[in-house]
Amino acid sequence: MSTMSRRCIPYTPNRRPLAETTIALVTTAGVHARSQPAFNPEGEKEFRIIPGDVPTTELMISHPYYDHADADRDINCVFPVDRLRELAAEGLIGGVNDFHIGFMGTSPRLREVYEETAPAIADRVERSKTDAVVLTAG
Repeated sequence: MSTMSRRCIPYTPNRRPLAETTIALVTTAGVHARSQPAFNPEGEKEFRIIPGDVPTTELMISHPYYDHADADRDINCVFPVDRLRELAAEGLIGGVNDFHIGFMGTSPRLREVYEETAPAIADRVERSKTDAVVLTAG
């Protein structure tokens, strides 16, 4: 059995201008596309790959442990993809990644999330064109 540890992540400043930076969203708010399976309310370690061009009307939240009534009306409260698209259109950021990641931050499977889910998400993002990530919670 492996043990959980806290590894220090060294501060790494961004040396790329924002106008050349591609950004992805990673959220623990339980956001996913309507066509994807809902998150298990008992908690799970799986995450959903959300297409970068998904219309916000096709997004939903299936996280049972916070009040997301406002986010149900405007998903950008917890998943600001429209705001990123606007920044990209204005040239203030280089672009929006072709996918984002959603998962449910509340889970009794903490060890699996820490040892499996988080590294899998980091690997997926690292292998993409993403230069920076915006992390959001519900």
